[in-house]
This record gives sequence, C-alpha cells and structure tokens, in this order.
Amino acid sequence: MTAPVHSYASIKRSLVLLMAVATGLAVASNYYAQPLLQTLARTFGVDDATAGLVVTVAQLSYAAGLLLIVPLGDRLERRGLIVGLYVLCAVGLLVSALSGSFAMLLAGTLLTGLCSVSAQVLVPYAATLAAPHERGRVVGTVMSGLLLGILLARTMSGLLAGAGGWHTVYWVAAALMLAVAALLWRGLPRHEGDRSLSYAHLIVSVLSLLRDEPVLRSRAVLGGLIFAGFSVFWTTLAFLLAGPAYGYGTSLIGLFGLIGAAGALAANLSGKLSDRGRGGWATWGGLVMLLASWLLLLAAPHSLVLLIVGVLLLDVAVQGVHINNQSVIYQLDAAARNRITSAYMTCYFIGGATGSILGTFAYAHAGWTGVSVLGAILAAAALGWLAVSGRASPR
Repeated sequence: MTAPVHSYASIKRSLVLLMAVATGLAVASNYYAQPLLQTLARTFGVDDATAGLVVTVAQLSYAAGLLLIVPLGDRLERRGLIVGLYVLCAVGLLVSALSGSFAMLLAGTLLTGLCSVSAQVLVPYAATLAAPHERGRVVGTVMSGLLLGILLARTMSGLLAGAGGWHTVYWVAAALMLAVAALLWRGLPRHEGDRSLSYAHLIVSVLSLLRDEPVLRSRAVLGGLIFAGFSVFWTTLAFLLAGPAYGYGTSLIGLFGLIGAAGALAANLSGKLSDRGRGGWATWGGLVMLLASWLLLLAAPHSLVLLIVGVLLLDVAVQGVHINNQSVIYQLDAAARNRITSAYMTCYFIGGATGSILGTFAYAHAGWTGVSVLGAILAAAALGWLAVSGRASPR
C-alpha cells in the first residue's frame, strides 16, 4: 500500500492544478445542458418546461450523490473512489451523447449528476494532502477550478454545440472526463479511509450534524435559498436569449458564462473578508447585492447592458455568500469536514433543483417578469432567514 502524503511540500504544483481542472470538469458536467435547453426542446419535441427537467434531474441526482456518495470518502480508499466516479460520470455523458429519446437523455443526466460529486471528494482530499500552513491556498486553488467549471461550462457547451451540434458537447465532455481519470490515477497518492466506519453510520452522522449544529443548519438553508435563485436565472436565461427579445444562437448564449466567471473571480474578496473577521458584512452585502441584481434583471428583455450588469452582480453575490458560508461551517469540526460538506452541499443543490423547477414554471406561465419576481422573492427570503438565524455562530 502506498503511504498517504501529509505534506504539501511533497505535492507537485502540477498535481494541485490537475485537481483544480478535474474538479471543474466534474461539476461542469451538470451545466452543459443549460444553454442547450431550447435546442433540446426542439430536438425531442417537448415544451420549455419539460426541457428544463434536464437541469432539475442533474441537480437532484447531484444532491443525492452528495448525501449518499461523498461521505464514503471517510471510509474508502480515496484515489480509487475518485477515479471510479470519474469513469462512471464519463459513461453517463456517453449515454447522453447517444440519446435518441428524451428519456434516454434524462437517464444519462441522472448517472452523470450522481457521479460528478467526485468534485466534492477531491476538495477535502486536497485539504488532507496539504500542510496546515498552506491548506487554504491549496483548497482555494481547487475551489477556483470548481467555480470556474460551473460558469465556463455554459461557454464551452455553447461553442461546441454551435460548431458540431449538441451531441458534440457530450462526446467531448466524456473524452475529457476519461482523460482526467487516467491522469488522476497516475498522479494521486493512495489514501486509505477508516474501514471501521459503517456506511449506515456515515449517512446517519450527516443527518445528525444537520440536527445538532445550528450554524450548519442555518447556513445550509441560506445556501439552498441563494442557489435556488442562481438556478432560476441560469435555467431560464437560454429561453430569454433564444426568444424574440434577442434571437441568439447557442454559441452566443454560452458566452454569457464568461460574465459569470468574472463574477466568480471577484467573489474571492468574500474569502478575504472572512479571514479578517468580517464575514458577516460579506454575507449581508452579498444578499443585498443579490436582491438588487434581480431588480436590474427585470429589464433584461429590453436592455442588454442591464442584463450583463445583473448577471455580474448575481454571480458575485451568490459565490461570495457561498464562500463565506463554507468559511463558517468549516470552523465547526475538523474531523467531520467530509460529512459537513455533504450536509451543506446536499441542501445547496436541493435548493438549486427547486429553483430550476420553479424557474421553468414561472417562465412558462409569466415569462421573464415571472422569473425576475421569483428571483427577487428568493433573495428577500434569504435576507429574512439571515435576520432570523444570523445570531448562530460557531462555538
């Protein structure tokens, strides 16, 4: 058995960057479909609300993987678990690429979403491999890859679909996942888990953490609310941009992910504020910014400038609050970070799936105005929740 590595000095910088890229590609698998929804609706002869199920299934299966698979990182050998999940994720993408029916596309999406939680196994693994004094930098690099993967997936998807059709997106994504799986197998050290922990105990302990830790519970609900609003916007944006207001193709729609990527990079300010003990200001400021973004986005069908500014504000706000939430919950119990991650991120993606469902329903029945009102309501609910639960702080 290869001994686990415990010092960052023994980790090549190239491996840290590989983990960042791998994390980004894994989580990106859940977002390739968003700029393609209008195209998928036409291809399979379904309405917009039904096409939105692709996003909903991706997020619900990801949430299930967070609850049922991520805790296994505390029990199983991590390299084998991570590489196995990458290979299965590639299989799911191949099923989507070969889809001849909407049901088959949903099946491929379900497998991809369930196994793409490998990203959330890699993040705490990076923390394990790093020395304490450089852990923040290593984890920050990997998390940057994750955030950029979420946002640049739309750009990559739009460009590939414009060049070779929507099937091309899934073929290329599957090939990239298999290539990364091979590189991770060669580059990652083995790291045995605690086999004495039963699977049932792992799952129950995740739920127990939510029950017993008010800070985790508070931040999990807050995370679910902000990601619900995030998903309301990004699930329905393709319908707005492909519709009469703009008439854009998939390539142009995908480019909007670049705006979001800029927002994700700017959101690093939130982490610095948290390190200086000003995380509360970052959270309140982010939620106010989130509400303001929806007021601007209400005019999106009539103003491209306000749409772009609104996208930037929304992504800065959501990523900033999310980063601060993680800074808070990781103070709770260093020995249970995998399970804390599982609990928080499960609630986060349940919120995202709910937002996708509500967003497609709002767009189908009330157009972009309905989407904007829904987003503003969710932002106001997040502010209200923070006001009620904000006194909770780490012990």
